[in-house]
Amino acid sequence: MHGLALRALQLFIVDCHGAAKWSKVIKRTGYGFDEFEGMMEYPVGTAETTLQAASSVLRRPAEEILEDVGTYIVSHPNTEALRRLLRFGGDTFEDFLHSLDDLPDRARLAVTDLDLPTMELRQHMAHAFSLTCRGNIPGFGYVLMGILRTMADDYGALAFVEHRGGGQGTETLNITLLETTFAEGRDFSLGAQVG
Repeated sequence: MHGLALRALQLFIVDCHGAAKWSKVIKRTGYGFDEFEGMMEYPVGTAETTLQAASSVLRRPAEEILEDVGTYIVSHPNTEALRRLLRFGGDTFEDFLHSLDDLPDRARLAVTDLDLPTMELRQHMAHAFSLTCRGNIPGFGYVLMGILRTMADDYGALAFVEHRGGGQGTETLNITLLETTFAEGRDFSLGAQVG
């Protein structure tokens, strides 16, 4: 398991629930260290153990925590760079959806050993899509659900995103784009703001 995924969970808990909650989570795992290193590889099962500890400490289902992590990584001020990177996916939320097939390859340009699940978007009707994720990050579909809901807001679109389950490393999301210009989206320009 790549450390960036575990680090995202850690930062979410610290920033949204406090360092004391993170201390309880990491103590419950019995790892013997206090934080994850973003560029290290961790044994398979580390994410599941950490997520179970977080679920117990925060008293919330793991799926809700994962969805909140997805929201966090594209909306928190500490992660603005990731939001900006995702906005390069297109001018509209629908453009962004169609760019998701390329996301794992784009992520590897930034972090060569980051192995995101493959994603396949299918359009069923004018505004109905399914997104299938295949990979070795359990629960990634829930993280992606949080990302998609937040990015829809970012673009000013109204979208309904539903996790349809899966198994054996596959998860499917259904996405219904209810309105493309529901609200004014967040400002975005190619150049970063200075000063």
